[in-house]
Amino acid sequence: MKTTADPQVIAEIWAVICDRADHPKEGSYTTRLLTDAKGIDKVLEKVGEESTEFILAVKNGVSGSTASEAADLLFHLLVALRAAGVDLSDVMDELEHRRK
Repeated sequence: MKTTADPQVIAEIWAVICDRADHPKEGSYTTRLLTDAKGIDKVLEKVGEESTEFILAVKNGVSGSTASEAADLLFHLLVALRAAGVDLSDVMDELEHRRK
């Protein structure tokens, strides 16, 4: 299993998402998701869409697409967490608790 990628990138992406939530930036995709008139439903639609694309990539055995779709899903899941008022640290704490 390849382990050269730095998991810190998740924290960096989370920081950008939080910054966009606190300081909306014109032209930012994240800002558009977080401020859409549909509210959290817009982000959840994207989570559903990306989940389906990820499932199809895995099912069809397209490894390059699987990684890309997983990244899309993870990003949109992080945005949904922020929109729901759940901090990433709470999720990480839960994962750590389950690991023991």
